[in-house]
Amino acid sequence: MLLWLLLLGGFVLLVVGGELLVRGAVDVASRLGVSPLVIGLTLVGLGTSAPELVTSVQAGLSGSPGIAYGNIVGSNIANILLILGVSALLSPMLVDSRALRRDGVFMVFVVTVFALLAALLDFGRLLGAAFVATLAGYILIALRQERQAEAADHGAAFDKGEAAQGADPGLRSKPSSTRTLALPLLISLAGLGIVVLGGNLLVTGAVGLAREWDISESIIGLTIVALGTSLPELVTSVIAALRKQADVAFGNIVGSSIYNVLGIGGVTALIAPGPVPADISSFDMPVMVGAAAIALVLAYTGRRFSRLEGALLLACYAGYIWWLWVHH
Repeated sequence: MLLWLLLLGGFVLLVVGGELLVRGAVDVASRLGVSPLVIGLTLVGLGTSAPELVTSVQAGLSGSPGIAYGNIVGSNIANILLILGVSALLSPMLVDSRALRRDGVFMVFVVTVFALLAALLDFGRLLGAAFVATLAGYILIALRQERQAEAADHGAAFDKGEAAQGADPGLRSKPSSTRTLALPLLISLAGLGIVVLGGNLLVTGAVGLAREWDISESIIGLTIVALGTSLPELVTSVIAALRKQADVAFGNIVGSSIYNVLGIGGVTALIAPGPVPADISSFDMPVMVGAAAIALVLAYTGRRFSRLEGALLLACYAGYIWWLWVHH
């Protein structure tokens, strides 16, 4: 019972702390005159991934790479099979944006490289720095392209921030009558502290659960931890789908998958270098690549995700979870 309380408390603190962290950062940036586009692509886009980032980094530092990389890979699999499936089931999704299809190709490329490198190399600091640098370059290119884009042709990085702001208007930048930075800075720092505490509780609970159930930490990371840290992405994509903002829902999933691999994978390798567990690199990473490829094919062929396709994606996710637990 205590372990489940740790897990639940960790999830709650991650969500609450992440919210405060991003709101405070957005408020600070708004008062400093940063443009809403830059805020959406950077602070909101990256900030909403803070719970997943903190969880993977803390797991890596605690000597639990199965939870660290299981969280990243499991979150990506959940993004595509579970979240995209639920979104399409609730509201069939048309994907019209050329930019999104381009970003979908980049997503497949990134997860494929991630999987190949995990099978061949330990994830050291140099590789982590390369991942983070690639993400920075991707965001800079996205920022330049968004400034030139047509109104209906946004990319995944834009839609990730847009989905979060659509679900929580408090994350949108707004003009302020005062230039005082003390309060928003305090809010942001408090949010960061709460996220760190939540990540610590979650990792402690996850490690304890793996030991109590006598199963690998990878299974816990790929399932319970990944599902918990993916819940905010589920909420934002579902809200976008229900509002008939199919491109935003799909872009949120693609953007989150790219950020997970390059940002969270990169920072985890930088701070806690080490090998990816063999069970994850040999089975779960190929599943992640296959799921990403399926999503890209569906986006390119019919340029839509029907309810039937959504149901099939959900069935694939259920089958994947069943396989993990039966063959643990």
